[in-house]
Amino acid sequence: MLFNNIIYGPIHSRRLGTSLGVELMPLTHKLCTFNCVYCECGWNTPVSHPVLPTRAEVKAALEEKLITLSSVPEQRGAIDVITFSGNGEPTLHPDFLGIIEDTCALRDRYCPSAKVSVLSNSTQLGRPDVVQALMLCDNRILKLDAATDTMMRRIDLPVNEHLTVETILGWLGRFNGDFILQTCFLRGEHDGQLIDNTTPEELAAWYAAVDKLHPKQIMIYVIDRKTPEEHLEKISPDEMGRIATPLIEKGYDVIVSA
Repeated sequence: MLFNNIIYGPIHSRRLGTSLGVELMPLTHKLCTFNCVYCECGWNTPVSHPVLPTRAEVKAALEEKLITLSSVPEQRGAIDVITFSGNGEPTLHPDFLGIIEDTCALRDRYCPSAKVSVLSNSTQLGRPDVVQALMLCDNRILKLDAATDTMMRRIDLPVNEHLTVETILGWLGRFNGDFILQTCFLRGEHDGQLIDNTTPEELAAWYAAVDKLHPKQIMIYVIDRKTPEEHLEKISPDEMGRIATPLIEKGYDVIVSA
């Protein structure tokens, strides 16, 4: 499932409410630093020179949409969030900082109650401009699907084969807990390798990472749409509740989408 417009929606998000989406990646294929087995956008498509929307195009499209929505009485104030997500990793865009600056200004002008949110896989947090941009946002929703290198690589299939969980945790730690941690729980198989981030060993490592990072909120969720890897299992609501319980008992703000 690919988004073929720079601005899409508003749509209902399981975790964010009424969301107006912003697409910074190509409109015809997925471009990401991960190749997650559960990604609704499918597998990465190798392209020599991917075409990304320009900063000016994003600003113009977003402003046009916000003007249209604000002119309709029943739509006025209906947007809860402007969300950067879509066909890959939004922080890959070379003008990501400028686009976020434009978005915050447009939000303040047309829908000041809306939040600016970015869903990121955390792989670009070593870039100062990306961190600066994320700090301008209301919601920094940052992925950590597993806290062991083996399971992270099986689930997320990082393009950079040398990426480690330790590196990601170091980057996430720079936010001093001022971010939302997002994790998809699943089990299954890919290329003959077992996938399961719900085992006692994997959960112990993940809980330890959560305690180390102490995020202001935790979003845990399950597969909800068709996945590129067919041999995956959706975790039950009861099991998701059991995963969340130890964190809730410690006082963490946990949102469960099951």
